[in-house]
Amino acid sequence: MLAGCSSSQDAHTLTFWTIGREGEAVVKLLPEFEREYPGIQVKVQQMPLTAAHQKLLTAFAGNSTPDVTQLGNTWLPEFVALRALEPLQQRVAASTVVKPADYFDHIWSTNLIDGSLYGVPWYVDTRLLFYRRDLLKAAGFDAPPRDWAQWRTMLAALSHPDRGSYGILLPTNEYEQLMSLALQQPESMLRDGGRYGNFRSAGFKRALAFYVDTFRLHQAPAITAVEAGNPWEEFGRGVYAFYFSGPWNIGEFRQRLPADRENEWATAALPGPDGGASGAAGGSSLVIFRRSTHKDEAWALIEYLSRPDVQQRFYDLLGDMPARRSAWDGGSLRTDPKVQAFREQLEHVKATPPVPEWEQIANEMQLVAAQAVAGELTIDEAAAEIDRRADRILEKRRWILDHPHATTGSP
Repeated sequence: MLAGCSSSQDAHTLTFWTIGREGEAVVKLLPEFEREYPGIQVKVQQMPLTAAHQKLLTAFAGNSTPDVTQLGNTWLPEFVALRALEPLQQRVAASTVVKPADYFDHIWSTNLIDGSLYGVPWYVDTRLLFYRRDLLKAAGFDAPPRDWAQWRTMLAALSHPDRGSYGILLPTNEYEQLMSLALQQPESMLRDGGRYGNFRSAGFKRALAFYVDTFRLHQAPAITAVEAGNPWEEFGRGVYAFYFSGPWNIGEFRQRLPADRENEWATAALPGPDGGASGAAGGSSLVIFRRSTHKDEAWALIEYLSRPDVQQRFYDLLGDMPARRSAWDGGSLRTDPKVQAFREQLEHVKATPPVPEWEQIANEMQLVAAQAVAGELTIDEAAAEIDRRADRILEKRRWILDHPHATTGSP
C-alpha cells in the first residue's frame, strides 16, 4: 500500500497523490504554498501511471484515500460512481481564484457529472499533428491540411512504402487516434444516456473508414508502438511525415532532434472531416476525496495550483499545458510557435462519453479496429462488433440505471 491517508496523525499534514512525472514538478511549487499557508505541510506521494488506477481503487476500498489527488478526466466518472469524491460546486462559487469562464469549455465540462462538479482541471492535453514542414514543402504543400480530403492528398504524396517511408505513424495498439477522429463526428459513440454503443452510426463508420483506408492505401504501416521502435528518430529521418501525438512530445523532439533542425518540424491542429480543428479533450484534474478530514486545506492547495502564474511555472517545469486561458497569455506559452496549434484545438475539443466503462470500451474498439486494418472485418462488420462488445460492457450500467432503488436503498 501507498503511504499516507486522509486521517493523518498530523492535523496540519495534507496528503497529495500524483501520477507519473507530475509529482517531480509539483514538489518544486509547494515551498511557496507552504510559506503562504504556514499551518499546512503537503506530503506528496508519486504513483506510476501503470499502477495508479489500481492503487486508487485499493485505497478507496481500504479507507486510506489521500486528501487530494490528480485524476485523469476519463477516470473521473468511475470515482464519482463510487461516491468517492467531494462535490466542489459550492467552493468554486465562493472562490476568487477558480473562475470557470477562464477554463477551456469542454475541458471544464469533463468534471461535471450529472450536473455536479467534482474536479478542477489542472492541466490539459489533446492530440494533434506533428509534421515535417520541409517534407510537405518538397511535395508541393505550403501549409498543413485543414480537412480530411487535403490530408488524404498529402498522405498519398508523402507515402513511399517501397522506400520505407509513410505519410503517418498510427500504432495499431493505440486507441487515441481513432477515438479522436470519431469525436469529430456529430454522433456520440454511445447512445441512450450511455446505455448502448453507437458505433454503427454513420459518423463513426466514416471515421473508421478513413482510419482503415490509411493503412489499406499504405499511407501508414500496420504496426504496434512496440514495433515502431523510436518514433522521434524515425520522424527525424523522414520515415514519417506526420506524427499523431500530444504536447509532451514538444520537449521530446527538441531534446532528441538537433537544434538546427527546429524549423523543419511544426505542429498543426487535427484536420476535421470538412474543416475546422477539433480533437479529444484530455488532461488531469484535481479532486478531493470525501473521506478527507482536511477539506478546507485541500481546497486551498487546489486554488494555489490553479493560479495562472503557478500553472505557467508548472508548464515550464514539465510541459503540461494549463487548463486556464489566462495562463497562456504570458511566458513561453505566448511566444512558442510549437504550442499555438494546441491552443487553437483546445477551444474545440470534445469530451469522451462520461461513463466509468469508457476506457474498457475504447480498448475493445481498438482491438476490433485492428482486425479491420488486417482485412479480417469490413467497416460494417467492425462497427457492429464494437457495438456488441460495448453493449456487453455496459450491461451492468443499464441494470443500475433501470433499477435505481435497488442500489440506493430507496423505497
